[in-house]
Amino acid sequence: MIIDVHTHINNYHEERVTSINESLDLLVKTMEENQIDYSLVLSSYKVNEHRPSTKRVVEAIADRKNLGVVAGVSYLHHNHRDLREISEFLDDGLVKGLKFYPGYEPFYPNNERLKVWYDMAIAYDVPVMFHSGDTYAPRGKVKYSHPIHHDDLAVDYPELKIVICHVGNPWIKDCMEVVYKNDNVYADISGLTLGDFNDKFERYMKSEIEEMITYAGDPKYLLYGTDWPICNMDSYLKFMKHLELPLDKKELILWKNAAELFKIDVGKLHL
Repeated sequence: MIIDVHTHINNYHEERVTSINESLDLLVKTMEENQIDYSLVLSSYKVNEHRPSTKRVVEAIADRKNLGVVAGVSYLHHNHRDLREISEFLDDGLVKGLKFYPGYEPFYPNNERLKVWYDMAIAYDVPVMFHSGDTYAPRGKVKYSHPIHHDDLAVDYPELKIVICHVGNPWIKDCMEVVYKNDNVYADISGLTLGDFNDKFERYMKSEIEEMITYAGDPKYLLYGTDWPICNMDSYLKFMKHLELPLDKKELILWKNAAELFKIDVGKLHL
């Protein structure tokens, strides 16, 4: 069983407009080629012809039982309509979590403007995911996306389930401490490279992730994710294969932690 908690159907190169169904078909085809059982599709903090809204993604995956949605939220532009719409999706079980984008937008995770979203996530018992670490776009401001800022949020909202995306890369040791210290904080390993890992960088990241597990203990806090299509699924699976971990620990990362955190009924995936 493999669950990818971090995929997108955004058209990042923006050379042409790709329809949402084309993007979903490509995602599902890539999942099948790599034997991925379930993926979460994260919508963006902005909506345009290259980045479909949460509503459009929810509607488009309605008949695809191996896909779920995490709703992207804009710190700068969210409004009462967004709150109402996403609360209705949560109420109907159509959204598995919320995603915020510090670094791409200028805010720290503990900003009071987001309290209403955090209260909603707690009420519906869904995790909140945060971009963390380096930004894909050079105009991002990484002071906002340092993983250390999630410690304040974790302490102030002990019932909130927090996912630090990309293990805060390149500040993996800082992410390691925040995860170790706070029982309500998780991290995904997505977006560690562009395209494929090269041998040298894979060895470096392998060492970093293994050190994190040595420090923070049994990896009940780590989630498998790729950041597809920015990162290639087959290269990520090879990376996981090379991690020096017992099979039961790899299974925690590959699917068990995600199934529990995002309430994914894995028994229905192959019916």
